Parts: sequence; structure tokens; C-alpha cells
Amino acid sequence: MTDMTKPAKPKKVKYPEIDLNNERYLRIPIKTHVVMFGDQLKDIVDQYAREHLEKDDILFITEKIVAITQGRAYYMKDIKPRKLAKVLSKYVTKTPAGIGLGIPETMEMALRECGVPRIMMAAAASAITKPLGKKGVFYQLAGYKASSIDGPTLNTLPPYNQCVVLGPDRPDEVAREISAHLRGIKVAIADINDISGVILGTSHPGMDRLKIAKILKDNPLGQDLEQTPMGIIRKISSDL
Repeated sequence: MTDMTKPAKPKKVKYPEIDLNNERYLRIPIKTHVVMFGDQLKDIVDQYAREHLEKDDILFITEKIVAITQGRAYYMKDIKPRKLAKVLSKYVTKTPAGIGLGIPETMEMALRECGVPRIMMAAAASAITKPLGKKGVFYQLAGYKASSIDGPTLNTLPPYNQCVVLGPDRPDEVAREISAHLRGIKVAIADINDISGVILGTSHPGMDRLKIAKILKDNPLGQDLEQTPMGIIRKISSDL
């Protein structure tokens, strides 16, 4: 089980604005109610985000809220890890961003999502390359379905401090649907934490995923109990 007794580390200072390539962007967190399975993502966007959006904004939505509305959150008590999951989870490196697949329950869900052959291949490659100082091989080979699995951490918002949440299904399609609902506003589905981030889905093919990830690199939504599962990126100046 996860050790929920360790004190939280000091929070990094986060600023609403960021400079990137001689351009300045405002990141606006949007607070919502605690999203549960059964909530509709379009309704949440309408209730909390729509009134704040401007024409050239990008609405970014965390992968977790998308997955939860898709019914992809599972209570730990309902997951029965097989022996292989218990063994493999012992060799996963835990980071300050979260436990990843470092507990049997999250590893079990990775085996279900990705298949045993793929996880075993990734584990074998990691075992060979890790002693050579090369990190991250496991998640590179296991793929996004494995790397986007979230387990409970110290500051996870209840009731998800008792859950494993899988990555969102069809993130590009979800982004396109929300964009159409908002009459063309650009939408990105983001997987970000205090260490790194990646854009899993975008509504428009020309959107620069790497650039958006850099704009969000300091995780402006926070990693704790902020209850802000979406936000707005707004360009406010150029040629600083």
C-alpha cells in the first residue's frame, strides 16, 4: 500500500505568467467541483470555463478529469493484483511526481491496459539499460497507456486518494468534441505534474504539442488539493 503518512514536500512557487521564445502567456486555473464518474465533460466546461474563454485561447484539460468522466477510475480495494504485478512493481523507480507503477495495483492495471507481453518487454529492456544509467526506457516502450496511470498519493483529492486512474481514452477525439462544443476554441488534453508534462490530445492538427507542454512546464494547476482540473492559456504579448 502507499505510504500516506510522510509529510508533503514544500510546494514550488508557481506564477500565472510565463515567458517563452519572446512571448508571454497567461495561465488561468479553473476551479470546479470534485468531478465524479457520471459527470459530463461538456457540462463541466460549460459551467466553469466557457464564460472565461476568449477567441484565441487554448483550453487545457487534465487527463485525469477526462479519464474520470469516462469511468476509468478504479478503487484500490477492487483491484486484485496478480503475482506478476506484485513482483514487477518492486523494481519501478518512484519519483516525486507520484508512485507510477510502483505499487501492485497500478502495475496490475498496466498489465490489463497494455498486455503482459508489452509490459514484460519493457521491463526486460529497463533491466538491461538502467545499470547503464539510461532511465525511462520502461515507460518509453510500455507506452502512454502505462505512463498515464495515476495511483493515490499523499495529496490526491478524495475519493481519488483511494483509486487508480487510467489514462484517458481517445484524447484527440475528446479534444475535438469539446472544441466543436465551444465553436472552435482550441483544446488540449494535458498530462502534467511537478516534474514533466506531455500533451496527449489536441483539437486541431496544427497545434504545437511541445510548445504547449513548455508553457505548462511548471504545472500551473498544481499537484495537490487545488481542485483545478482545467485552465486557459492566453497569449498576452510578443517580442518582449
